[in-house]
Amino acid sequence: MNGTRLRKVVIAWLSSVIFFCSFSPYLKSEEPKLDFDFDNLWNKKTLQELQMKTLGGRQFWGDVAFFRGWRVQHNVVFGQYRLIDPNDIRNFSGTHAECMNQLEKIKEAKQLAPMSGKVTILIHGIVRSSKSFSPLFPKLKAAGYEPVNFDYPSTQISIEESAEYLHQVIQSLEGVEEINLVVHSMGGLIVRSYLKDHQDPRINRLVMVGVPNFGAEMADFFQGLRLFKFIYGPAGQQLITDQKALIASLPTPQCEFAIIAGGRGNNSGFNLLLPGDNDGTVTVTSTSLPGASDFVVVNCMHSALPFHAETGDRALRFIQTGSLHEDGKKYPISPPANEEKIGSVSNSELQKNSE
Repeated sequence: MNGTRLRKVVIAWLSSVIFFCSFSPYLKSEEPKLDFDFDNLWNKKTLQELQMKTLGGRQFWGDVAFFRGWRVQHNVVFGQYRLIDPNDIRNFSGTHAECMNQLEKIKEAKQLAPMSGKVTILIHGIVRSSKSFSPLFPKLKAAGYEPVNFDYPSTQISIEESAEYLHQVIQSLEGVEEINLVVHSMGGLIVRSYLKDHQDPRINRLVMVGVPNFGAEMADFFQGLRLFKFIYGPAGQQLITDQKALIASLPTPQCEFAIIAGGRGNNSGFNLLLPGDNDGTVTVTSTSLPGASDFVVVNCMHSALPFHAETGDRALRFIQTGSLHEDGKKYPISPPANEEKIGSVSNSELQKNSE
């Protein structure tokens, strides 16, 4: 294990200890009621079934299965698996097979009905978590779409590897008839990478929020810095705009998809270092993937886009109706004419399609 990976492991371990000490109900209760026997704490079965509050899988865990809020996760550093409940409490730890078997026991014990109907997978961007879309959860549930909060170790692995985690989660959605996706930033590139190698006929509609479909100029600027490499990992190096890099090889989704970009509706955006309108991190032009059936710019910065009420309302509207706009109109992004360079749609034209 190299020095960089070891430092990350130590930081993760210390963070877990601090979090447990801060939030453990056993430490806050005057008369704690323990659900395990300290005398047998190091017994394998006791350790496997030890319940513990977690962060839900930020940066070091990738989801491999989902069932009504329950998730089986894989640790990218140590290789073990765990089962966490809808409140992110670890209920079991072991091999993949053991965790899946434990999930089946829980389904039976709690009499959980099989999944069915429609779901919406929510995919966060780099250095974020599935909690990014938490304001959208109740809106989706009220509309009849079960939210599937997907976490992956965004700073530890490549975009292609993250796509394989997504593939496993989609495979686990047995009984589901329709799958929609709402993705932020690098999450959109993970979906495109997934679609390069996999297909699922249940995928219905996709909403891309602030996705750098043609790369991020900010990644070009910081690419060579050690701190950038340390924080953003291998995936951060793949966010560059180079036409020979990964992003240029990703396919356009074949399902119906829409784009929500962040910007100020002018030619300067939130970041004067970036060309044209932008959300401070990604330019409107870079988000504008030809083939999109609808497009809009919302007045919001990049990191805040998933939390923005307008973003959630428009995303849900598109999933339901196929339009981002309240009046039902659509503003598609057509493929470039005369073999014009892809991604070079002018900001002035794009602004005409925003409200």
